[in-house]
Amino acid sequence: VQLQACGGGLVQAGGSLRLSCSASRYALSSYHMGWFRQAPGKEREFVAGISRSDDLHYADSVEGRFTISRDNAKNTVYLQMNSLQPEDTAVYYCAADIAGDYKRYAMPQEYDYWGQGTLVTVSS
Repeated sequence: VQLQACGGGLVQAGGSLRLSCSASRYALSSYHMGWFRQAPGKEREFVAGISRSDDLHYADSVEGRFTISRDNAKNTVYLQMNSLQPEDTAVYYCAADIAGDYKRYAMPQEYDYWGQGTLVTVSS
């Protein structure tokens, strides 16, 4: 499964971006999907997840500001990011969990496939 993430960029604090994650040959609706991020010098951390049945989960740091969703017709998973802050600056990755049960949705090792990452830079 090849995942393609896009939508990153440079934005001022308080601004918004929408990240997209798509796949050309596989139906993402069949997978649990997650967004993670990695800032320079830090470990990759969970941002948001959506299960096959559309259960949603968010990291405390983004709850109320970010929204994960999927559009099955477009075979795309989105991460809408509002009220961005400089501490949100990171490379953002989408990931697909093919066979797991989603119980450990926040653990990177639960995911089988990863997109290439898209850089989000928030200036103060």
